[in-house]
Amino acid sequence: MRPMIWTALAVAGLDQLSKLVVVRWMDLQTLGVIEVWPPYITFRMAWNRGVNFGLFSGNSDLTRWLLVAVAVAISAWVVWWIAREKPALPGQLAAGLLVGGAIGNIADRLTWGAVADFLNVTCCGIANPYAFNIADISIFVGALGLVVFTGREKSA
Repeated sequence: MRPMIWTALAVAGLDQLSKLVVVRWMDLQTLGVIEVWPPYITFRMAWNRGVNFGLFSGNSDLTRWLLVAVAVAISAWVVWWIAREKPALPGQLAAGLLVGGAIGNIADRLTWGAVADFLNVTCCGIANPYAFNIADISIFVGALGLVVFTGREKSA
């Protein structure tokens, strides 16, 4: 359980620190766009009030609190599942990534009412219209890791 907990704390901390630096100190919330490594990496401010790619977004407090409740419930279930199943280290780290990312995005919803997305990566001549953050990356990699590294029957 400790690897999961430490990973979750590290991811949530790194996510919130990155938002503090980019959104507040670099003032992305006012500037809107900062070219970091054109055309590959751009900081582009996006307030996500929904889930991935803005799905189910709404400006109501009901939507905000419903998404917080869903994220807390999923995180609690993952922690309970990992405590019960006791997977090997890769599974625990994957769970920590997912839970830490969820905590980072929950903190945003509690603080700002929406998730602060700012990373925009473009490659190979394909313009990416979406922004994301460290928490989003962690949730995706953590969920993928849970699929790959858990759920198999233990060998005798």
